[in-house]
Amino acid sequence: MARRRAGISGLQQQARTNAEFQRAGEALSNQQLEQLKTQLTLFKTNLEDFAKKYRKDIKRDPKFRMHFQRMCTNIGIDPLASNKGFWSELLGVGDFYYELGVQIAEICIATRERNGGLIDVRDLKRLLERLRGKDAQEISEDDIARSIKTLKPLGSGFDIVQVGVRKLVQSVPRELNTDLSTVLALAQSTGYGGFVTVPSVVAARGWDPDRAQRILDDLLKEGICWIDEQAHPAQYWVAGFFDT
Repeated sequence: MARRRAGISGLQQQARTNAEFQRAGEALSNQQLEQLKTQLTLFKTNLEDFAKKYRKDIKRDPKFRMHFQRMCTNIGIDPLASNKGFWSELLGVGDFYYELGVQIAEICIATRERNGGLIDVRDLKRLLERLRGKDAQEISEDDIARSIKTLKPLGSGFDIVQVGVRKLVQSVPRELNTDLSTVLALAQSTGYGGFVTVPSVVAARGWDPDRAQRILDDLLKEGICWIDEQAHPAQYWVAGFFDT
């Protein structure tokens, strides 16, 4: 016997059942959303209490500050980057990253002619510590990275780029394509203050000599590399890898 097809009443019953499931799902979603909002409110309250208790450590210890910042980010709060409001008044560091960002810009601009707008984060940190003085608040590379984010609205090209094992602060608008990044990574692999030559690039990457020369000429024109023509073959030194 063939199966009987569902009649109109059966289809209507199925539609009512689906609607009930939908309403139940929406009610459950709203309940879960309210629970989540309550949890976030509780987290923020606890975070405020935590910040009050450990305010001195947050301001003084860069590692403690980094972990606190990440904890805040996980629940959608960015207290140290805020220059007004409750967190600024509580921690007293609302302008911390903005002030550090200005100092970073000053150093990057002052050294740009020498390094072509690429400076190792570690070198930048040493120069910042020298500029800020021995009595200034201690800073970390994480502080530098967060401060650079405050400079991005200026549209002046400030960013952190990874080249091999190095982190470099870039202070001029440019895009490091794959070939440029490859040559820079090869230079840093030769040691601190590294250099490359056309033959060394050809040997390492298997490129045509014209391709290697073109990339090195571009780096030279950008001011990222300096050339020692007295060496044979000519050596292209990456200015940003020089010890400062």
